[in-house]
Amino acid sequence: MADIGYISLLLALLASVYSAIAIVIGKKRGAPALIDSARNGILVVLALVSISVVALAYSLITRDFQIDYVASHASTTMSLPYLISALWAGDEGSLLLWAWLLSIFGAVVMLRKRDVGYELVPYATTIIMITGAFFLFLLLRFDANPFVKSIAARGYVPTEGPGLNPLLENPGMLFHPPALLYGYVGFTVPFAFAIAALLTKRLGDEWIVAIRKWTLVAWLVLGMGNLIGAWWAYVELGWGGYWGWDPVENASLMPWLVGTAFLHSINMQRRRGILKVWNLVLIILTFSLAIFGMFLNRTDILSSVHAFPNNTLGPFFLVFVGVILFGSLGLLYYRSDWLKSEAEMESIVSRESTFLINNLLLVLATFAVFLGTVFPVISEAIGGVQITLKASWFNQVVGPIFLTIILLAGICALIGWRRTSVSNLKRSFLWPLAGALIVGLAIGFGGARQPYALLAFFLCSFVLFTILYEWFRGTRARHKMRSENYLKAFFGLIGANRPRYGGYIVHIGVVLMAIGVIASSFYSVSKDLVTLKPGESASIKNYTLTYEGRTSSKIASKQVASATLSVSKGGKALGNLVPVTFYDENWGMQATDVAIRATLLEDLYIIPEVVWDNANARWDWDYAGEATTFKIIVNPLVDWIWIGGVVLFLGAMISLWPQKQSLPEQNNDDSEEGAKKGVDRRVQQKGQPARKSRARSGGATRGGR
Repeated sequence: MADIGYISLLLALLASVYSAIAIVIGKKRGAPALIDSARNGILVVLALVSISVVALAYSLITRDFQIDYVASHASTTMSLPYLISALWAGDEGSLLLWAWLLSIFGAVVMLRKRDVGYELVPYATTIIMITGAFFLFLLLRFDANPFVKSIAARGYVPTEGPGLNPLLENPGMLFHPPALLYGYVGFTVPFAFAIAALLTKRLGDEWIVAIRKWTLVAWLVLGMGNLIGAWWAYVELGWGGYWGWDPVENASLMPWLVGTAFLHSINMQRRRGILKVWNLVLIILTFSLAIFGMFLNRTDILSSVHAFPNNTLGPFFLVFVGVILFGSLGLLYYRSDWLKSEAEMESIVSRESTFLINNLLLVLATFAVFLGTVFPVISEAIGGVQITLKASWFNQVVGPIFLTIILLAGICALIGWRRTSVSNLKRSFLWPLAGALIVGLAIGFGGARQPYALLAFFLCSFVLFTILYEWFRGTRARHKMRSENYLKAFFGLIGANRPRYGGYIVHIGVVLMAIGVIASSFYSVSKDLVTLKPGESASIKNYTLTYEGRTSSKIASKQVASATLSVSKGGKALGNLVPVTFYDENWGMQATDVAIRATLLEDLYIIPEVVWDNANARWDWDYAGEATTFKIIVNPLVDWIWIGGVVLFLGAMISLWPQKQSLPEQNNDDSEEGAKKGVDRRVQQKGQPARKSRARSGGATRGGR
């Protein structure tokens, strides 16, 4: 299998290079036969990389320790799901998965039907093939080749492997890494179409229409990957939190933030013909940050619990990022005369203005995260000492920016395009402000005393009420226009304009997540080093925990220590919690399975403070008699972070769901005024010939005109 996998990668590299060159020459010489052969070459690349993936997966499942990658990441005691997840557990496997996803996307783009953006496909697939060739080149190096034989790497063939790193033995391993990789790779397609548009001078709406769903899916999957990673950290790492601003965590957050800005910004280009240069800059930055994330995962210059150790590929990715940035921005500058806006912003109080401000804030947040992430490198270069910024710095700098972004999301829902009158502003925001004020006062009188947290809750409530109020107005307008009952009108709005109302649901999900983050950040209560003997109790908030006892055992290569605590609240028994600590002898490291009692209101979170004494082959609690030490935390509203993620996912899926028919751009206002305008417009147009509309198809004309 090793030879089959390696040879397939080598042939795939040759086919990628051939396809890219053949498309360029074929387009230049007007040779359709050469372009057709390049298309066949792209399918060959997909087939060959798929063979390599199957070869490595088969080797893992059959535990073929003759392959060094298998010997490093598998064992005879691993279950099938974790054997499959071992495919992306190591550096080499994750690179192979990236190359495979890229080959799939290249084939899908190449096979797309003749619709909007079809003329850009040859150039876009060329960019995808060049990117794929870069990854295939890395995979053929000895230090990144997943098919290196054990005899060559270590001088012998082992009969057993260590299996997965203990921290990776979690259901999150099945979904988190593939989701991040899909998100990273997914942004290759919109980037490729953007470069294709620059190369062909087709710089209108064509490339944006072609990549909207690609971008939304990549953004959604990357966001879900980040959320699953946060949940994984919460239940596995045993520190009581879910986001530690680790460099690799930040690496996956940055392209998601800029991708968010891009998704919002392209709406302005489609609707008003503005921000053409800005949109191209955003997608270039998004893809560059995705590659930069791969660099952070494979470098030792920044310390991260998520990075691949002893990796030599970092410089290759850094050079690749430089080529992408300088090449793309240089091409953008060269084509700047073709990117004139077709309209101007007429008022600061307009939807396009709030979109632009939101965009700038998202980029500012990304820059703050980037600066905080690379600050150790900057400080070492300037002062000779690495200074790592703590999580509190990120919270204090990025937190207010995020809150402002969320606030603008609510304002944007009730502001019209072009301009909005003062009377409309008063009428639109009166009820949401009143509702948010009531919620803020209720929280304050309920005992919350943190001013910043109260302000944050007020803003989140305001955004939530603006979205619900806008939905209510749309429902009422549809009820009046169509004589539908309110329930049918409510759901009818979604079917009539899925992108818009799916976006509202996404925003509701973001608000719910923000509420969970705010509550757990400001109102978490903890007790450190709580030492208990059997029968003794400890209290935290209104919980009482009684220590029932402990057990020690050995399961396969793991030394396992578990403790049992019974939990009661207000005198009512709630059952037992059993936190577990284990020491993996194969990896020589310790990990924790925390015990969590999760409710919609709060989580009771218990961490056992026990350490394996490897020198004496025993747990340190053996030296303390019957006593055991714990850390106990009560985290409020954490479940709403995960619920918000589910709501966000559902909203994005609604936005992706195909419309039965295209929506007229003239009336996207579902308020009562919008309904009246729509009725008046239809009355005026009766008996009149339809006016010809000029689509911004993006042909080779200056300024998109």
